Order: sequence, then structure tokens, then C-alpha cells
Amino acid sequence: MNREGGSLPNPSLEREIVLLHSRVCYGVADPKRVLMLYALEKGRLCVNELAAEVRLPQPAVSRHLRVLRERGLVRTERHGPTIYYSLGDHRLIEALNLLRAVLASRLAAERELAGPGRSGRPQRPKPRTRTRRRT
Repeated sequence: MNREGGSLPNPSLEREIVLLHSRVCYGVADPKRVLMLYALEKGRLCVNELAAEVRLPQPAVSRHLRVLRERGLVRTERHGPTIYYSLGDHRLIEALNLLRAVLASRLAAERELAGPGRSGRPQRPKPRTRTRRRT
């Protein structure tokens, strides 16, 4: 029994969540990788085409593609010397769109709670000014 009085979580569900987190969540944790996935939704691209599409340097795109490839989020297809990348599963875009919709609803609710003229974000403290010591 756990603290709330229920039974322990299903071990297979726990394993599935660990896999989900280590593969998918880490893969989409960087906004640049998410942009790359959306770019690949349109079709397969080589690294240079993808770099131009997301406006990132090619070495950075290659590093991000490695993370996505290792997690099975993108596939590769070689044509001569060129490697093309495509989505590993198009349902990933559906999942990202769902997460974006949840976030948009959440942000709208926060703005509503904050009232008119407020952003819903916590206010940053004003920087303290140093006063000169009199000697």
C-alpha cells in the first residue's frame, strides 16, 4: 500500500513511463528539436535542408538529430552520400499538438486569473540600486 492507501503502481506501467520519459520526453525536451520535428512533418530532409528550415547551424542540427535518431523519433534513409531524415512516427506530431493545446489552455487560464492588464506571470523584483556610502 502507498501513502494514499491505494495499491502500488502497476510495474509494467512504471516501466512504460520510464521508457517514455527516457526516449520521448528527453527527445522533445529541447525546443529546437521540437521545431525540427515539425519541419520533418512536411517530408524528408537532409541535414543541410533541415538546418536552413530551422535556421540553425548544421553542426547543431546534426547533434540534435543524433538525439532524435537514438530515441527512434526520426528515421534515416541513405541515397548515395546524402542521408535523409523523416519522422519516426507521425503520431508524434499529434502528441506535440495536444501538448501545445494543453499549454495554451493553461496559459489562458492563468491570464484570466491574473485579471485585466496582468500577464499572469510572477513579477520580477526590481533591481536594487546601490547607494554610495558617505565617508
